[in-house]
Amino acid sequence: MGDDGARRVYGTDSAHRRPPAGKGEQLADWADGRLGLYALAKANMRKVFPDHWSFMLGEVTLYSFVVLILTGVYLTLFFEPSMQEVVYNGSYTELNGVLMSRAFESTLDISFDVRGGLLIRQIHHWAALVFIAGMLVHMMRVFFTGAFRKPRELNWVFGWTLLMLGIITGLTGYSLPDDLLSGTGIRFAQGAILSVPIVGTYLSFFLFGGEFPGEDIISRLYPVHILLLPGIMLGLVTAHLILVFYHKHTQFPGPGRKERSVVGMPFLPVYMAKAGGFFFLVFGVLTVMGAIAQINPVWAFGPYRPDLVTTGAQPDWYLGFSEGLIRVMPGWEINLWGHTLALGVFIPFSLFPLILLALGLYPFIEAWITGDKREHHILDRPRNAPVRTGLGVAWLTLYTVLLIGGGNDIVATHLHLSINAITWFVRIGVFVLPVAAFIVTKKICMGLQRRDRAKVLHGREAGTIKRLPTGEYIEVHEPLAQAELFTLTQHEQNPPYEVGREVDAGGVRRKVKRSERLRARLAKAMFGPDARIEKPTVEEYRQITSGDHQH
Repeated sequence: MGDDGARRVYGTDSAHRRPPAGKGEQLADWADGRLGLYALAKANMRKVFPDHWSFMLGEVTLYSFVVLILTGVYLTLFFEPSMQEVVYNGSYTELNGVLMSRAFESTLDISFDVRGGLLIRQIHHWAALVFIAGMLVHMMRVFFTGAFRKPRELNWVFGWTLLMLGIITGLTGYSLPDDLLSGTGIRFAQGAILSVPIVGTYLSFFLFGGEFPGEDIISRLYPVHILLLPGIMLGLVTAHLILVFYHKHTQFPGPGRKERSVVGMPFLPVYMAKAGGFFFLVFGVLTVMGAIAQINPVWAFGPYRPDLVTTGAQPDWYLGFSEGLIRVMPGWEINLWGHTLALGVFIPFSLFPLILLALGLYPFIEAWITGDKREHHILDRPRNAPVRTGLGVAWLTLYTVLLIGGGNDIVATHLHLSINAITWFVRIGVFVLPVAAFIVTKKICMGLQRRDRAKVLHGREAGTIKRLPTGEYIEVHEPLAQAELFTLTQHEQNPPYEVGREVDAGGVRRKVKRSERLRARLAKAMFGPDARIEKPTVEEYRQITSGDHQH
């Protein structure tokens, strides 16, 4: 073999030589050879995601969390989590000569001396409020549409855990400046901890390093706020997104949308481009809010002193639920063997996590009641699940009523009402209003189902009046398009779980567990005849549309 043949064999012939790869391509080839990124991207980057405006609620939550991380890192560079007492002599002359902790002094320095510090502080605080509000609204969207059903129960638990951690992180975060408002909040939390029987005093001494307020609480809250809780939340967010990507996104009912088919846009480039633009939109809105809407002006409250309390002291909205429980609870106490059990604080302190726990366990309760083990990727229309929708509205009503209770003094002063009247309104409303909200919501859902049934059978009102040979005037109805008919009738109406015959053909009575009886009763209440309007059958539709019945 000659030299020319050798060059052709080894691919060195200039006629067959490929142009040299660019540095970017070389780097991509190097990474793909070690990580297998190309095959992974090829399999997943074109994954189809459905599109609906309500899906942006989760994106707002995610992007607010990213803004929280970014602004939080900036603030940690200047904040000093120390309760060492110092005399202030800084830019805010109104507080010059006042004794305060180093934590409060560094917060003032961030607000008045660090370039952009006040803007970053306010963006951070607004992002925290939007983050928790976004989580709550996003979870309500998931709840009302049944998006928590198999295989997404674990993702619901992740979201619920993120909500709980977000509330705790918010509490630890706004407590760090050691101002009079946040100090009052810590005092409130310490009082709730003391109400825990037997171990309450020990827990308080452990957290505060002795008698309240102690000297360690800020330095202990700091690593919890900036490291422990954000680290756990970041892991949960990552796991949440991985499961969303793996299970594929749920979608609302419509033509071509089935349990095993998705109608939407590819993840790359369409969805990624929209998501990137939406992130900067959320960041921009939070920046504008931080720039023009003042929040948490700690210099107006002053440093914390145990013998003072701010007038109209209020927690952030997401903790108003817990404070409302305690404010409206009667001051019951039990004295046993020389020990006082403060039921007026301990009962509401226990109810707060229990009410939230009921929300976290609901997907598993509903799955047990229905016995449905299938995968669900098509969302429910809230009207087609009246009991579930009613329970969600009742929960939100309870939250709102207790939020009013948590701000009873503010409501009283601004609306010129009696604080006692507001307190009794909340006490009664806690039991009455959620029940009323459930009943009204269920009736509204049933009415919407009846309207959908009539629309399927009779069509849409055309606005045209027609006179029959008999002299009767009627309004002409137009038949619905097939796409709308499918949307209105695609939902399932399976019979609810029943215990079945308790006596077999041989006259032998079988033993039925109490749990089975309870499950049957709940199934009938949630999915029985009183909780749904039977959708039209094919025969009914054909019969009513076969002749001149479009009126």
